[in-house]
Amino acid sequence: MIAVITAMQNEAHALLRHAETDREYTLYGKKICEGCAFGKRFALIAAGIGKSNAAAAAMLALSGLNAKTLLNFGLAGGISQQADIAEVFRIVRAVQYDFDLSEVNGTPKGTLDEYDTPYLPLKDGQSAFKKATLATGDKLTASLADLPLLNALGADLRDMEGAAIAHVAFAAGAPLYAYKAVSNKIGADSVAQYREFTRRALEALSDGMEKIFAEIEP
Repeated sequence: MIAVITAMQNEAHALLRHAETDREYTLYGKKICEGCAFGKRFALIAAGIGKSNAAAAAMLALSGLNAKTLLNFGLAGGISQQADIAEVFRIVRAVQYDFDLSEVNGTPKGTLDEYDTPYLPLKDGQSAFKKATLATGDKLTASLADLPLLNALGADLRDMEGAAIAHVAFAAGAPLYAYKAVSNKIGADSVAQYREFTRRALEALSDGMEKIFAEIEP
C-alpha cells in the first residue's frame, strides 16, 4: 500500500477528487482516508503543517500502517528560474535548510547530525516532470534573508514538510516519491502570491495526479 502524506486538506483533495474512498478514521491524532486511485491502493494522512507534523505522519505511515512506499505532494515556493507558477516538479533530493550545527561541529548548514551531506535522497527515475531539489524549513515568509543559503544549496523549491519526510524515509530505507506544485516565487510579494495562486497550483497538481501515480511502484 502507498501511504500518501499531505500537509493541508486542500492538497489532499488533489488526489481525493480522483479516488474512490472506503474508510476514514483517526490514528494518533491524524486523520486517515483509505481508498483506490488509478488502480492503486492508498492511505492518505492529513499531517498538518510543518516538519514535526510531517515526520510524525511518516513514522505513522511506516510503523502504524505498515506502508512500503511513501508519497508526498503539495505546494512549494519557487526559488530557481525554472520554477514557474503552477508547474509541477518531481523532487529527487531534499535538505532541511533551517538545521544548523555549523558553529558547533563545522558541518555545512542543513547537514543533520551524524550525516556527512545536507542532502536526503528521494526515489528517482524516469519522470513526466522536471526534477528539482527541495529545501524545507519551518517558516513561510516574504523575507529574502535565506536566499543566499538556498542558492548555495542549489534549491529549486522550498516548503515546510518534504525534507522531514525524506529524513524518516531514508532512515527507514523506505522509498519516497515527492511532487510539488509552485504556488509562489521567493521575494517580497511571495505571501501575496501564495494567496493568489494557491488554487491554480492545486489544479495543476490534481491534473498531474494520474501521471504521478503512474510513476509510483507500490
